[in-house]
Amino acid sequence: MSEEIFKKVVSHAKEYGFVFPSSEIYDGLGAVYDYGQNGAELKNNLRQYWWKAMVQMHENIVGIDAAIFMHPKTWKASGHIDGFSDPMIDNKDSKKRYRADQLLEDKITRYEKDGKTNKAEELQAALDQALLDNDLVQLKMLIEQHEIACPISGTRNWTDVRQFNLMFSTEMGAMAEDADKIYLRPETAQGIFVNFLNVQKTGRMKIPFGIAQTGKAFRNEIIARQFIMRMREFEQMEMQFFIRPGTQKQWYEYWKEARLKWHKKLGLGDDNYRFHDHVKLAHYADAAVDIEFNFPFGFKEMEGIHSRTDFDLRNHQELSGKKMQYFDAELDENGKPYGNYIPYVIETSIGLDRLFLATLCASYKEEEVGEDDKKDTRVVLALPPVLAPYKVAIFPLTKKDGLPEVAREIMGDLKLDYNCFYEEKDAIGKRYRRQDALGTPFCITVDHESLENKTVTIRYRDTMKQERISISQIREILAAEINWKNLLV
Repeated sequence: MSEEIFKKVVSHAKEYGFVFPSSEIYDGLGAVYDYGQNGAELKNNLRQYWWKAMVQMHENIVGIDAAIFMHPKTWKASGHIDGFSDPMIDNKDSKKRYRADQLLEDKITRYEKDGKTNKAEELQAALDQALLDNDLVQLKMLIEQHEIACPISGTRNWTDVRQFNLMFSTEMGAMAEDADKIYLRPETAQGIFVNFLNVQKTGRMKIPFGIAQTGKAFRNEIIARQFIMRMREFEQMEMQFFIRPGTQKQWYEYWKEARLKWHKKLGLGDDNYRFHDHVKLAHYADAAVDIEFNFPFGFKEMEGIHSRTDFDLRNHQELSGKKMQYFDAELDENGKPYGNYIPYVIETSIGLDRLFLATLCASYKEEEVGEDDKKDTRVVLALPPVLAPYKVAIFPLTKKDGLPEVAREIMGDLKLDYNCFYEEKDAIGKRYRRQDALGTPFCITVDHESLENKTVTIRYRDTMKQERISISQIREILAAEINWKNLLV
């Protein structure tokens, strides 16, 4: 995939109702996007895929929906108030601010594309060490040594690197003078941790067990770029898996492999994934790895798997004064109960917007069709059928002779189970092309023969094959292809 393809994907996303710039009539709001009618459907289907795989398919994982607003002490206990920041650097000529580590990562990507593998590896090692040491001076030195210029001004006139806190704050209260400062959550995980005991007791959950959640999070990203890759308002899908202390290595490896397998079931290309182990660990982790996806602009993080130890529950216990312990009645190797302990946690955290973008990029295809003298290019979103915004499009060949009535009858039968698209306008070929671009896997065409023998033409998106089938066969064909089992089993 190339950056030229990425530009086409971004254009396609707007043209076909997947993603719009937010508040576009007012010239937009930086790094904030709206999901259009087709994007909302695809995003919801991806969310369902995660939820079904994580909650429905696991007896020991349940889901919650915690509030966005949380008590301010939550973010003190989690470490976000004191340590949730990014290293930023300003260019004095353009007055633009950048994340220092991202400037260096972009340089590494350029080295790799230019075949300068040794330089890329050398810079990556130096960057990892600087981040591990939180060495802001070294970050600036690396930027200078590798002659990184501002993309806007083209100059290398940089300020020193400084830390910038990413949390959005607001006030809660009826009177301004009495208002309390609170934060928009920068992650969904803490809503799970503060509800650990509520879920464990009401669900009678036994270790090991997990709590899953999807929802919005907010980060004041100074450098938000690459379309919906990095936004200020985004959606996470997180699962915290509570385990017995001492078993974290085993469960960490288990969830690494389980999550990679889940991604590969999407059919976006096995070679597009890789693991990237963290050298610099977050304050809560004793091990961490990213599942990276090969976007058109290079490999970038899609999902993180973290061994969080007991950091979160222990800190919430200390700050709240409430015991966050689990009584484990099972017997150890000496025949004694494990007793009370604060569980350790393995976290899986995926950005839904990044998954959406990866799905669009990998599914977008341009294909030459037709004979030599009449070649044409069609744009196709080769989405897994169960994820497509519309599962089937229904077309009467003409607007008369009773064809719309038959088509409407077929749609009425299908729409309780499938999201259907109905269209009468334009030549049938143009209608097919529009559905290809939306990712609709099947098109049903009603013609005059349908009135005579109750048959229709079904067209398959990926092969463009058309065949004549009985109206009574439509459900059987759709059920076989549009099925969650194809992804979950």
